Amino acid sequence: MYLGKVIGSVVSTKKDDTMKGRKLLMVRPMLADPDNPGAFKPGSNTIVAIDTLGAGEGELVMFAQGSSARQADGLRSVPVDAAIVGIVDTVNILGHKTYEAKNS
Repeated sequence: MYLGKVIGSVVSTKKDDTMKGRKLLMVRPMLADPDNPGAFKPGSNTIVAIDTLGAGEGELVMFAQGSSARQADGLRSVPVDAAIVGIVDTVNILGHKTYEAKNS
């Protein structure tokens, strides 16, 4: 699993039938900053992930990629490479609170 920040959404009216009614979100991976363990730095890529939990823009999420993404509930036969599998409340790295959700 990886951590990422939801930065937007994707709308696709034409897609595989098994993906109809599924919410797609743009996720930017977030990496622990080796120079400042109390902060994240954004990764250089952006991923389209299927949302299984109702995540929203600006939230920090856990996502799985590859065949692991299809292990999320109801995705076994869906052609996805990334799935949001958790919405993060807090992150602590090396004793530093790196992230805390506003409403956690």
